[in-house]
Amino acid sequence: MTTRPRTDTIHSCVSRPDLTSIPPSHTERIQAKKAPAAKKPKAPLGEKDVNAAKPTSSSASDGKAIEDIYQKKTQLEHILLRPDTYVGSCEKTEEKAWVYCKETNKLVQRQMSFVPGLYKIFDEILVNATDNKVRDPTMVTLRVDIDQEAGCIRVYNDGNGIPVEMHKEEGVYVPELIFGHLLTSSNYNDAEKKVTGGRNGYGAKVSLFVFPYWQLD
Repeated sequence: MTTRPRTDTIHSCVSRPDLTSIPPSHTERIQAKKAPAAKKPKAPLGEKDVNAAKPTSSSASDGKAIEDIYQKKTQLEHILLRPDTYVGSCEKTEEKAWVYCKETNKLVQRQMSFVPGLYKIFDEILVNATDNKVRDPTMVTLRVDIDQEAGCIRVYNDGNGIPVEMHKEEGVYVPELIFGHLLTSSNYNDAEKKVTGGRNGYGAKVSLFVFPYWQLD
């Protein structure tokens, strides 16, 4: 059985303190104690807080909108805006390098002026053509033709070509997949011994995005 105590018994046990008999400093502390203000509940993660202050369209002193200050770019936009992230410096530089001398048919060291990023783009294409020797041991020819008047560079090898077949998972032909889509590569299997260039899925395809004309035969 549960019994309930009488309320008059509770009142007789709890007496109200006589504030006049308490020193002034203690009295002030007692009177100053108030119930803390109720806190507004926070909105769960992922939900909007209706009581939160609405963001303004600009937080900069120069009047720029938030959207102009903090931006997100696509992969293609980022390559075109910051190509040095992928191919190195795009500023002209000078350094000693080994170059082919047509007169002597030898490699000689000369002071050269060039753009490292442009050199790297060409190197990526050359590495792809060289790697084909690993895939096809019957390859015997690797040729580079430079047409200064037309502003054209051609890289050729006589090894087996890229299979022109539809990729069932991606829905595009293999040449388009490996040269026209970022982050595609045949070197993603880390269990295999790496004996060719390329690793991150950029490489030669970056040249496709930078140059105005690009042809694959």
